[in-house]
Amino acid sequence: MAAVDLTPRTPKKAYGGDGGAYYEWSPADLPMLAVASIGAAKLSLAAGGLSLPSYSDSAKVAYVLQGVGTCGLVLPEATKEKVVAVKEGDALALPFGAVTWWHNGPAAQADLTVLFLGDTSKGHKRGQFTNFQLTGSAGIFTGLSTEFVSRAWDLPEPDAARLVSSQPASGIVKLPASAAALPAPSPQDRAGVALNCLVAPLDVDIPGGGRVVVLNTANLPLVREVGLGADLVRIDAHSMCSPGFSCDSAYQVTYIVRGSGRVQVVGPDGRRVLETRIEGGSLFIVPRFHVVSKIADASGMEWFSIITTPK
Repeated sequence: MAAVDLTPRTPKKAYGGDGGAYYEWSPADLPMLAVASIGAAKLSLAAGGLSLPSYSDSAKVAYVLQGVGTCGLVLPEATKEKVVAVKEGDALALPFGAVTWWHNGPAAQADLTVLFLGDTSKGHKRGQFTNFQLTGSAGIFTGLSTEFVSRAWDLPEPDAARLVSSQPASGIVKLPASAAALPAPSPQDRAGVALNCLVAPLDVDIPGGGRVVVLNTANLPLVREVGLGADLVRIDAHSMCSPGFSCDSAYQVTYIVRGSGRVQVVGPDGRRVLETRIEGGSLFIVPRFHVVSKIADASGMEWFSIITTPK
């Protein structure tokens, strides 16, 4: 394991346009993604941007890094779509088969930026998400014949063909001002689906040191279906997160939300396998049973982590 490069990395742009962009971390740049079967990506939507409905081959945890917007969510076997208002600090558990869309309002003052971390062990590619678009030029219905689409939607074939061909964009679009209004968020839909880590009760609160909020099956029940645990850690200037390890063979995946500092990771035989500076926007993975510790710079440091167990 010591031979695997643990250096923190930033993501690369996969696709995008006027409406925003989708970024992802690749196992080619961060080999531990494939070792741990973890996927990591980031969505950034400009004002008016819409991430078209899609589902993924992996269970994920989503964390809103910036902005205010809307998430549409259809859970497996659900009979009704949930439409959830989201804002900075919100965490959502997205189980296998969940269909989502994300929208940043046309009058938004900031981009809506969402981090996705998840388990790719059952996916098409180890260490990388594969997303399936429902609509647009790469949507699943473009691969079906007009006959199949018309029968599935109970439409005349000319109408089905026109409907499929009228959506030439892919992945992310910017809605024009004349676009029909999207479904409005419902406070009832948010219950049990999202937890705001910035206002949730603290699990750890050290005056002058730092604060921790842990996502678990009690405060976000869908975590059980996702099979991942998560936490948000904020430490003050020059504070230290003491050395520790996961005792149940879990990998720890850490994204630095803001601030900067230093990190050390120690592996077997007391060998230091990573010693480097970390700063906002970077991600790194701690191997199983390895010890990790962080010290913040004068700016303090905040990070969001998942571990590969819901415990």
